[in-house]
Amino acid sequence: MPTQHEKALRFRDLHAGPRVLVLPNPWDAGSAKLLASLGFDALATTSLGLANMLGVSDGEGAVSRYDVLENCRAICNATSLPVSADLENCYAHSPGQAATMITDGADAGLVGGSIEDATGDAAKPIYDFALAVERVQAAVEAARALPFPFMLTARAENFLHGIRDMDDTLERLQAFEKAGADVLYAPGLKTLDEVQMVVSAVSKPVNVVMSSLPPETTAHDLEALGVRRISIGGAFSRVALGAMFRAAQDLRTGSFAWNTNVMPTKDIKAIFKAIR
Repeated sequence: MPTQHEKALRFRDLHAGPRVLVLPNPWDAGSAKLLASLGFDALATTSLGLANMLGVSDGEGAVSRYDVLENCRAICNATSLPVSADLENCYAHSPGQAATMITDGADAGLVGGSIEDATGDAAKPIYDFALAVERVQAAVEAARALPFPFMLTARAENFLHGIRDMDDTLERLQAFEKAGADVLYAPGLKTLDEVQMVVSAVSKPVNVVMSSLPPETTAHDLEALGVRRISIGGAFSRVALGAMFRAAQDLRTGSFAWNTNVMPTKDIKAIFKAIR
């Protein structure tokens, strides 16, 4: 098992590699092991996947700080891969308190994590510009105080909250980059032109999530635009729930045809035994 420092170095290097880093998002130890068995280089947690696992709504404060950190710990312990985490708004409004989530995440085994500028308040969903930048600065300071290179991702959340203001989004990402963030991320982009605008506005690696882009978009398309990292958010969790929901609908009608599509138990056991 590599050390946390070795995982951190590996994760940092993957952002500068010859190919775009495709970062899948498990929601628990089992899904992490499944993804590791397929040869992915690193993993990232998902707030939506965790909320789905707990049976609560994502983004409404129903998932606790403790829940997030324990989920991070379980995923980090499941495989030898580097893990970055969706730490939401770091469970605090003040910069100093938000920064403690970076330190606690590292204690849980993470080598990367994000801080976002979303407040969690529907009446005012995005932090004022100055406070958003101060929060990133505090998170950067906490990351730099760690004994390994923690990859801090700064997220500009405008597009996820219906604020399709590209100028403000780019200004925030540029300020986050200046504050020291290692990766920049504006979830909710819907077109490749929007992706290109973000990539062109900053010099640090850009993460793009595939949840809003046209489904025919490929990793090669994004790599050609200069994207350095691709994630999928809670998509795999929704795929799993969708498959179960459809199977359960069939079961209600008395049909067991869905049972022909299940993954064999022996294959699952083999993966779980092999991935440490």
